[in-house]
Amino acid sequence: MLYLASQSPRRRQLLEQIGVAFRVVDVDVPEQRAHAESPREYVSRVAREKAIAGLAALSDPKAFVLGADTEVVLDDEVFGKPADVADATGMLRRLSGRVHEVISTVWLVSHKGEWSDTSLSRVRMPPLDDAAIAGYIATGEAFGKAGAYAIQGHGAKLIEHLDGSHSGVMGLPVFETARLLRAHGLIAA
Repeated sequence: MLYLASQSPRRRQLLEQIGVAFRVVDVDVPEQRAHAESPREYVSRVAREKAIAGLAALSDPKAFVLGADTEVVLDDEVFGKPADVADATGMLRRLSGRVHEVISTVWLVSHKGEWSDTSLSRVRMPPLDDAAIAGYIATGEAFGKAGAYAIQGHGAKLIEHLDGSHSGVMGLPVFETARLLRAHGLIAA
């Protein structure tokens, strides 16, 4: 049985979209970057810790648990979820007119082993004026999203170019996830 160690409605939706049967397991993993930890190492560690915490919460010896983490990175700085309007505004101002990376890593763990895959996308935003930023933040979409935007919603208007995985930017790289699940017999080939 596959379990998803995430409360994210986007991750659930993406798994459902590709026809994966799963259950959700609730985990609480701190998302704090360690000193000298690279953004990629940080995203991978958090995704792995979510999967491991999910496995530890279950009594099913045949369980497979999928953990994921997605972060926006600009100039080696990880942009997590904004705390408030000022934080969201600051993030979008810094992303404005720039290319940033979105790192999305998935870990699949079971009592038999651990496997992972990563999607790295490059996203370019056009220059955004204060009115565009305020208008977007007023939609409420900026909150609970790494980098203060949601590519699958109104935030699509903020994306000039995407080189990489649309679903990875949403929070679960579907291609990489499906590849992991196929390799372990959790979905058909």
